[in-house]
Amino acid sequence: MPQGTHTVEVPLDIQTIWNFVHDMNNWAPLVPGYIEHEILSERQSTWAFKGDLGFMKKTVKLQIDIQEWNEPSEVTFDLKGISDNFKGGGFFRAEAIDEKTTKMSGHLDITAGGMMGAMVNQILTKFVPQTAKDLTDAIVEKLLEINLVK
Repeated sequence: MPQGTHTVEVPLDIQTIWNFVHDMNNWAPLVPGYIEHEILSERQSTWAFKGDLGFMKKTVKLQIDIQEWNEPSEVTFDLKGISDNFKGGGFFRAEAIDEKTTKMSGHLDITAGGMMGAMVNQILTKFVPQTAKDLTDAIVEKLLEINLVK
């Protein structure tokens, strides 16, 4: 299963990070290749983004289902392809280091199914870890920007 986890120390308190990640509208636009998203309910949304798999660029539509909101430390979600045969999940996890510093981890796993699944999964083994890193870093950058941290 192609997967990746990226961890960053953030010079913000855990509650500030929670206030941002508990709202999908804040982080959905930070997905690499973002096109659009739609909130269907508090726990469900659809996302569209352009995936660059090296030899091809493809618009991918996913349904995201939040499994748990564990304030202030974790959001877990499942995902499934609407446009393609993908399934997987991920999480954002925050751990207070001290009152002003938090360790934040983003994790993503995506597996392709169907006739082309084995070939696509070979490509996803590089794509998924980079996407997890890019999304986690983008969330941290946005958090620092909106909280005026340099």
